[in-house]
Amino acid sequence: MAHILVVEDDPTVREVVVSYLQHDKHTAHTLIDGGEADDFLNSAEASGVDLVLLDVMLPTIDGIEVCRRLRQARRELPVVMLSALGQEEDRIVGLQIGADDYVTKPFSPRELMLRINSVLRRANAQTEPTPVLTFGPLRLDTSARSASRDGIDLNLTVRELDLLAFLISRPGVAFTRVELMAAVWGWTFGDHSTVTVHVRRIREKVESDPRDPQLIQTVWGVGYRMGPPR
Repeated sequence: MAHILVVEDDPTVREVVVSYLQHDKHTAHTLIDGGEADDFLNSAEASGVDLVLLDVMLPTIDGIEVCRRLRQARRELPVVMLSALGQEEDRIVGLQIGADDYVTKPFSPRELMLRINSVLRRANAQTEPTPVLTFGPLRLDTSARSASRDGIDLNLTVRELDLLAFLISRPGVAFTRVELMAAVWGWTFGDHSTVTVHVRRIREKVESDPRDPQLIQTVWGVGYRMGPPR
């Protein structure tokens, strides 16, 4: 069970989403305005929220700006964006500003629930303490959910940290995008370009020169691997 904040101004979509969330034993708090959502997320009440389902096109402040402000405040609250804007550039913008997933309308309610539950599992997974992972200048503490390069915090999202930890723990091994989606996030469906977008975002944070990546290497015709740092 989780407490989901649903920010959606379309009453039909909102009603369907809330119904499916309740069917999955979650509780839902609804808002219809981006300004209200921003105020709520900066209030003490937000401490009880486990995930935000955030529409892009909202009155007052759009969902992209709400998510950007949330991440600028260094809040790691999981965010799933919902939008009728389904072009690749729109998805990339949503992921770049820190969303953990991006679902386009029209959508299958059951697929949306699967994606929400997948994000919640990754965000809330509490396993036994694991050793701190290091790779060249990188240091990841998977128990504390933190990552740094040369002592400087990287401010990774939940999904970025999970992907980087998976690769660091298997240095030199090349994985396809399909394998990474299944192993890291538990997805057996979805757009493989999501992996590409996440790798690009991680490189922008961990590489000295993202245009010439030395840590996360592309294996042409296969996918990605953690390569030896020079």
